[in-house]
Amino acid sequence: MSTVFETYTAAVHAALDALEAAGTIPAGLDRKAVALEPPRDPSHGDLATNAAMVLAKPAGKNPRAIAEPLAAALAKAGGVASVDVAGPGFINIRLDPSIWIDELNAVLAAGGDYGRAGEGRGDHINVEYVSANPTGPMHMGHCRGAVVGDALAALLEFAGHKVTREYYVNDAGGQVDVLARSVHLRYREALGEDIGEIPEGLYPGDYLKPVGAALAAEFGDRYVGKPEGEWLALFRTRAVDAMLVLIKADLALLGIHHDLFSSEAEVQAAGEADRAEAELRAKGYVYEGVLEPPKGELPDDWEPVELTLFRSTAFGDDVDRPLKKSDGSWTYFGADMAYHKRKAERADQLIDIWGADHAGTVKRIQAAVAALTDGKPFDVKLVQMVRLFRAGEPVKMSKRSGSFVTLADVVREVGKDVVRFMMLTRRADAPLDFDFAKVVEQSKDNPVFYVQYAHARIYSLARRAAEAGMTIAAPSAPDLARLDSTELDLVRLAAQWPRIVEAAANAHEPHRIAFYLGDLAAAFHANWNRGNDDPSKRYLIEGDPGITNARLALARAVGQVIANGLHVMGVTPVEEMH
Repeated sequence: MSTVFETYTAAVHAALDALEAAGTIPAGLDRKAVALEPPRDPSHGDLATNAAMVLAKPAGKNPRAIAEPLAAALAKAGGVASVDVAGPGFINIRLDPSIWIDELNAVLAAGGDYGRAGEGRGDHINVEYVSANPTGPMHMGHCRGAVVGDALAALLEFAGHKVTREYYVNDAGGQVDVLARSVHLRYREALGEDIGEIPEGLYPGDYLKPVGAALAAEFGDRYVGKPEGEWLALFRTRAVDAMLVLIKADLALLGIHHDLFSSEAEVQAAGEADRAEAELRAKGYVYEGVLEPPKGELPDDWEPVELTLFRSTAFGDDVDRPLKKSDGSWTYFGADMAYHKRKAERADQLIDIWGADHAGTVKRIQAAVAALTDGKPFDVKLVQMVRLFRAGEPVKMSKRSGSFVTLADVVREVGKDVVRFMMLTRRADAPLDFDFAKVVEQSKDNPVFYVQYAHARIYSLARRAAEAGMTIAAPSAPDLARLDSTELDLVRLAAQWPRIVEAAANAHEPHRIAFYLGDLAAAFHANWNRGNDDPSKRYLIEGDPGITNARLALARAVGQVIANGLHVMGVTPVEEMH
């Protein structure tokens, strides 16, 4: 069943087809910018289209010369009460109230699938997120990207795409050698050695003690006092495996489960970086050269060295980038390029969720993907930092000292749903403040509480009716025509859910769901509060089961849309507040 916006978007295009057939506008105009949206001012109507405005220039006509015949055609569409041309050529459409009543019934009939696109309508999209170095448990620096990526994956699935959730394990760099050395120290400690202060440069966290103890139990003192070459590879493998167990457990606390964990070391061992380089070289994008010296004062140890370079400037990057180091090993970029080629072979689109500190590497990886995939869609979403506060005071974190705030501790203190919702209350590219006191505060200033309270209020209606001894003879079809204009405004807002899903999925912006739910909850609370001033506007009216049933249907529809939005965000709708 088509939603209101789908139905009348189709009506706009049918009217434009008729204008083309009549010769009023030229055939074949690009209509991608034609939109149908709620007008900014609700008093102007239910829907508005910019069709005449965006088609006027390519059609070589004045906007009103298109708007007026288009408005006349739209006035003949079923369910249209009136059509007006405003200003230079905007078209405002007012629908018959029966259309909104039909949409309310559509929400109730579709239930959890309202707003969901049919499977197979979209591309197969690979979403890579978190991908933190496997050197310890998850901390709050990882949390926001994890939630944004997971909510985006759920949103894309709801919008009809097939999605693969992927985690890239950076297990081939120097950081995992440092991890192995740190574990070896804990291994010696488990065997009774006094290791003293953790040396500078090693990971100091106590989370490595169980790893060292497990190795001590398995191998005894076999690797005590032995050259690093005898134990480094083994300790590295065991340490990474142990850290991934921790990481997966931490992510599970947030309700996050990846479909695929890909190993950087495995990508390199499989020769994929060599194959990617050979492909780029065959296309003329790889050469041996010397990079320009760094701008400003030259470092004392700088000297020109011939390197294997990728011609990323051909794709808009600032400079060409080295694929290999001077010793012939792969740079991180070289390995990352090969990994993205592998992902692109299994998906139609790629999306990466990165911390904002990686902004400087976006252009080069986008250039490599463009070169290796002939322009397959690839989007990098940058996620800004989260600033933690307790009682208004900033919480200081230092991974080097081992004093970072773990994700697990935060989830256990305030709950999964609070953490997930709060991570989506601002655009991903804007900093976000997380105050432990405010996020659990029961006030309208707390968006988590405000939305959940709306859902709980709706859920409470049947219970309150029973407590009041009201016998509601629920007819098969409530008389929804008894809903007043303010109540239908609430239906109009709930009916925007499918287009919010589509727009948020197309923009790769899951925060739009949180924004929309905030607006819908506010509108519901305002409608509820009308009953405080006028008892006839309450949802439960003793002695009038007709209006009670109509308003209960309205409440159920709004609650269903709120629940659908929360599920996309990975948040469980609550049935009562505590």
